[in-house]
Amino acid sequence: MPPNLVPATGGHLRASYPAVVLWVGWDAVSRWWNGVELWLTQLGLALQVALFMLVLLPVCWWAARTLDRAVGLIFERIGHRYAGDAEDAREPR
Repeated sequence: MPPNLVPATGGHLRASYPAVVLWVGWDAVSRWWNGVELWLTQLGLALQVALFMLVLLPVCWWAARTLDRAVGLIFERIGHRYAGDAEDAREPR
């Protein structure tokens, strides 16, 4: 039984408004994800790998780039510089 639900007359469940909304939303996401998993497992291995590369690799690249920018902005704000930055600036390009 989901949290914040109490039995009411007639066997129905009563809940506070936020709990019901969250539970219904989570249940819908769960059912959708189960359908995606079923569809994915029925594909052949080659199609699974191709789909993995087309979807997950760009997502990972985006996440790494975002994390790199966030860390760079944090270091820039606190004034930290990499030890190699001064040496790299003196090298001819």
